[in-house]
Amino acid sequence: MTTPRLLMILTENEPLIDLSDLDAMVELARIADAEGFDAVMLSEHLALGPAAGTLGRPTNPREYAAPGNQDPAMAWPSQIVMASAIAAATTHVRIVLGAIIAPLRHPVAMAKELATLDRLSHGRLVVQPTVSWHRDEYDALGVDFSKRGRILDEQLEALMALWSDTPAEFHGEFFDFADVYSMPKPTLARPTMWFGGQSMHDPLLRRIVKYGDAFHPFGSPTADDLAKLAAGMAAAGRDLSELEQIGGTRARFTGTDDVANIDASMADFPDQLAAGYTTFCMKPAQHVNTMDEVPALCRHMVDHVATL
Repeated sequence: MTTPRLLMILTENEPLIDLSDLDAMVELARIADAEGFDAVMLSEHLALGPAAGTLGRPTNPREYAAPGNQDPAMAWPSQIVMASAIAAATTHVRIVLGAIIAPLRHPVAMAKELATLDRLSHGRLVVQPTVSWHRDEYDALGVDFSKRGRILDEQLEALMALWSDTPAEFHGEFFDFADVYSMPKPTLARPTMWFGGQSMHDPLLRRIVKYGDAFHPFGSPTADDLAKLAAGMAAAGRDLSELEQIGGTRARFTGTDDVANIDASMADFPDQLAAGYTTFCMKPAQHVNTMDEVPALCRHMVDHVATL
């Protein structure tokens, strides 16, 4: 059995850090790198509107940000800029953009930025393209929310052309270009690609089967979701074992600002391993109150997974 890998979530770590303290976010990545974690992860919003908080705030601020439970004034630093700083401050950890809201960008610009970041990190970049959920964000940037899935599908094709061909061309409904020289190319053929969502809908399955190196669900997928994924992979001549599957700690809170016990949060790691999950996410704010406690938390988790 493969030794599990650990991933530290860097964004939404309030109240452990001030979300506008970008140096603290880089320091979290440096600690993860030094203490034996395999990866760190950033997420993003480019803009929030009033609908971001229509479902109210989480009972405990340490819970995960989810559709409809966010303060529109919550700080979401630029994911790509932050990843550049983290690449410079770390040596080993993979840097996961999970998730980058691709339809809000032009693929020619995105291909250049991601290839540059992949070079800066010496091939440690992981990209998880997504369409996201927040209509206000699309409205702010003048992108048709109803077409976001079709836009993403075109972008993925365009990115592959830009990363592999010199010159590159693409002709689609939303993007059309020819004789484009996009340099530098990524370190390898392309960055590692993750995909995920709240359910295994057909477009997600299609993207995983065609481009995916990993499956990173939001929450716990159902048995039907996993069966659909396995069948889709098999139909394309691929095996589910080819995908890195991303699980995580299961933090439970008893009050409005308490931290969760890390051992209890890791209790079902053996069950997740048995189900095929090999990489486990952890948000440090869920388990400690101060930055001084983070290194010991990381060492405890590394020691624990080594015994599984």
